[in-house]
Amino acid sequence: MTHDITVIGSNMMELSTDIDRMPKLGETVAAPNFHMAFGGKGANQAYAASQLGSNVAMISKVGSDMLGREYLKHFKESGIDVSGVSVGKKSNGVAPCFIQGNMNSIIIVQGANSELTPDVLDDYRDIIKNSRLIVLQQEISLETDYKAIEIAHEYGVPVMLNPAPANDDIDIKHVAMCEFYSPNETELGRLTKMPIETIEQIKAAAHKLVDLGVKNVIVTIGSRGALWVNKDHEELIPSYKVKAVDSIGAGDSFVGAFSHYYTQGEDISTALKHANAYAAVTVTRPGSQTSYPTAAELPALQKQLGIDVTDELVGA
Repeated sequence: MTHDITVIGSNMMELSTDIDRMPKLGETVAAPNFHMAFGGKGANQAYAASQLGSNVAMISKVGSDMLGREYLKHFKESGIDVSGVSVGKKSNGVAPCFIQGNMNSIIIVQGANSELTPDVLDDYRDIIKNSRLIVLQQEISLETDYKAIEIAHEYGVPVMLNPAPANDDIDIKHVAMCEFYSPNETELGRLTKMPIETIEQIKAAAHKLVDLGVKNVIVTIGSRGALWVNKDHEELIPSYKVKAVDSIGAGDSFVGAFSHYYTQGEDISTALKHANAYAAVTVTRPGSQTSYPTAAELPALQKQLGIDVTDELVGA
């Protein structure tokens, strides 16, 4: 079976608690609200692409606990092919988040995600081989990402690597094997060790990666848009101005949307424009996956927000 997109990466159950204050060591305090949601960078990106209509496969490890069973059920209900999702020995990955006003304290527990080791990918070579695009992040081990890049390269399948969360130990040789490298400006600065305060500085850092062999560098720059650089082209795609209420998961929605539009046949510039427009909608809605609209919902939401995307392929 051929998939438009195969995402190899993490899934996390987000456990968010509103608090008036953090408890002291050994103390118990009452909290006014608790919320549980599906998250994790890999799963978020797969979900966004699936919401837009792509045929998406996920290669991931869910936990052997109740949360793992719930996440596997969620994947299936979202229309994501789970033939590459297996049950690990550990509990599911979780991200307990304590929210005090506009400040967050987050704990990441990898759980079963740590069991997505390089050797696991050998069982899913057919899925990788029969994909139009492989999407990776860095919430799993770098060694697993490297193995995925190597397998995809063996079969001539393009890879998009989203280097989040940032890791200073990334191997530039593997990055150069990817078709797309999509950091935000902070991640770009950490990899290149260059200043990234201004657009010109961001352009210079992106060009440094191109000079090192990276094919296409796509830098997300928040409200300033997205910068695309390769050896022959440089383009800043402006963002859409909306009133943001929650930016959690916006970067993942951008990656998932770009992957969708690109594998549906759009050129890179147009796909980036549409990815910007999709991400702009998500920041006006709360949550990560809960903020990702379907293809059917998207045109009306964009019109309501004054986002003018006239290309007929939007939401296709």
